[in-house]
Amino acid sequence: MSASQIPPATAVPGDDVPTLLVKIFGKDRPGITAGLFDTLAAYSVDVVDIEQVVTRGRIVLCVLVTSPVPAGGSSGVTEGDLRATVHSWAESLNLQAEIISGTGDNRPRGTGRSHVTVLGHPLTAESTAAIAAAITGTGANIDRIFRLAKYPVTAVEFAVSGTATDTLRTTLAIEAAALEVDIAVVSSGLQRRAQRLVVMDVDSTLIQDEVIELFAAHAGCEEEVAAVTTAAMRGELDFEESLHARVALLKGLDASVVDLVRKEVRLTPGARTLVRTLKHLGYQVGVVSGGFTQVTDALQEELGLDFASANTLEIVDGKLTGKVTGEIVDRAGKARLLRRFAQEAGVPLAQTVAIGDGANDLDMLNAAGLGVAFNAKPLVRQAAHTAVNVPFLDTVLYLLGITREEVEAADTHDD
Repeated sequence: MSASQIPPATAVPGDDVPTLLVKIFGKDRPGITAGLFDTLAAYSVDVVDIEQVVTRGRIVLCVLVTSPVPAGGSSGVTEGDLRATVHSWAESLNLQAEIISGTGDNRPRGTGRSHVTVLGHPLTAESTAAIAAAITGTGANIDRIFRLAKYPVTAVEFAVSGTATDTLRTTLAIEAAALEVDIAVVSSGLQRRAQRLVVMDVDSTLIQDEVIELFAAHAGCEEEVAAVTTAAMRGELDFEESLHARVALLKGLDASVVDLVRKEVRLTPGARTLVRTLKHLGYQVGVVSGGFTQVTDALQEELGLDFASANTLEIVDGKLTGKVTGEIVDRAGKARLLRRFAQEAGVPLAQTVAIGDGANDLDMLNAAGLGVAFNAKPLVRQAAHTAVNVPFLDTVLYLLGITREEVEAADTHDD
């Protein structure tokens, strides 16, 4: 029988159809779920809804079923018979049972459905209370809460309905700043798990370093370059002008320094895990950088990235000339490359994720379906869709609804 042939009363009870909510509590052990349904099967009831949670070895199992046929009907059993049998079964296993009579299914969820992901390090009861109050204060309802991860941060997700995603995001951004927790709000639906391209900035995002400063250390002009870099990342200087000014200071540096810099580059904690998990789940991953291909090409090979683009240091006769060649990867260029990568990957722009920390990442973050500011400057945090302010890059996975169990499965698969 096809889904379209199922009688409406059987598939979804009407508001006037008697139903029973059966709730089971107690110490978890194998066989509880099967045992309850074996008990209910004797009464020929239909299952309308199921929810089960196990927390620290304690089970809460809720089952919504249609009521048995009343006395005098074809089955000859009553609701009282079912209640007595369920309670007797529960007592035999040292469990508690509660059965509540009612009519119909659960009330429909409201429109404007969103996922609210909260990252805490730690996540306190005080901040959780404030977040829940802020959600309900918008007129939304919290339909479900579950934990995504306990390491390296505590990550929980609220399934919310009844308020537009943009309204919820604006309200919770204020709470996130006040509580010093990270909160991401994304629309519910298939699109969330269909985001199949992730593009990252490199310096201070994928890696802990600013590559040009590593080169500058070998050229003896580290402090001068660092000052220009900081001003550019704050948006105080035009990126292209600052790039040319900094690269000019490297003129005459021996090309052998490239290999030394590659060895000095430090991946951000969680970077390998992020890329490995995304690749295991079928995502495509790329990087765009205002740094240099002399480093990003090596990172692409090391991490198995699908896309990589950066500026290129000009080298003539074994020496850096103090110039860059080719198309400049600046703020506008990063957004342009995101679009190019998405087109090549066959992924709609709305299903892309961009991650960055500096002002030159803003166009890319705003162009992506989800823009994540990672340990970013204030200007960037305020403009991005969401922000992550813990030093673990793999926490971005939780914003995509990926659980710690899926991360660990990717690790096992990789091994």
